[in-house]
Amino acid sequence: MNPRERRAARHQPPKPEAEANPRPRRRKAPITVEQVIDTALGVIATEGYEALTMRRLAGALDTGPASLYAHVVNKADLDELVIGRLCAELVLPEPDPAAWREQIRGVCTQIRDQYLKYPGISRAALAMAPTDLEIVRVSEGMLAILLAGGVAPQAAAWAIDALLLYVAAYCLEVSIMRQRSAHDDAAWVFDRDELLRRFTALPAETFPHTSRYAAELTAGEGHDRFDFTLNLMIDGLAHGQPG
Repeated sequence: MNPRERRAARHQPPKPEAEANPRPRRRKAPITVEQVIDTALGVIATEGYEALTMRRLAGALDTGPASLYAHVVNKADLDELVIGRLCAELVLPEPDPAAWREQIRGVCTQIRDQYLKYPGISRAALAMAPTDLEIVRVSEGMLAILLAGGVAPQAAAWAIDALLLYVAAYCLEVSIMRQRSAHDDAAWVFDRDELLRRFTALPAETFPHTSRYAAELTAGEGHDRFDFTLNLMIDGLAHGQPG
């Protein structure tokens, strides 16, 4: 379904099975797609992505779930809308062959920072076949940067997929760890000193490398590991692609 068809579908009558509530709540003013997106992001920011359901969103909008289907096709469509909104805020540089690595790294970092504002939202970007024009704008911009850097078209296409997948997975893991660390009985599990203590305490005859390189295995502050992996992927492109 192309963007035009998806937009048209949002204005179709509510699905019959969604009319289960005999006394739906009424709003004085009709809701808009922009309000739906704003409210969805608000729910995610305060409660996390897992809390975002069509019913929860309808409650936040003070309407019935059926009315949402006049604007949103389904939950997958809602996922695309919220990711599209985040993509709309990304600044894409004019491709520079001399600085393409820094440029693609900068785009990925922007995406990371956007995802981390909304706990777990990167899950919505996984397994997505986007038609939202803002999402396509970002992939178009990334493709232009890689091609300007001399990366072969097929390698560039697959690299974009790999980079976006890594950024989404990284942000999802960070969100899960933050959520778990918020509980006092689990916070210690993610403490670096605790991990270092456990690794160094392992029997060296059974775990010679883990115990010896415990400091390296637990090293890293902030987004150090993210930067390392991103640079590894980008440098691999710079040094040639598989035939």
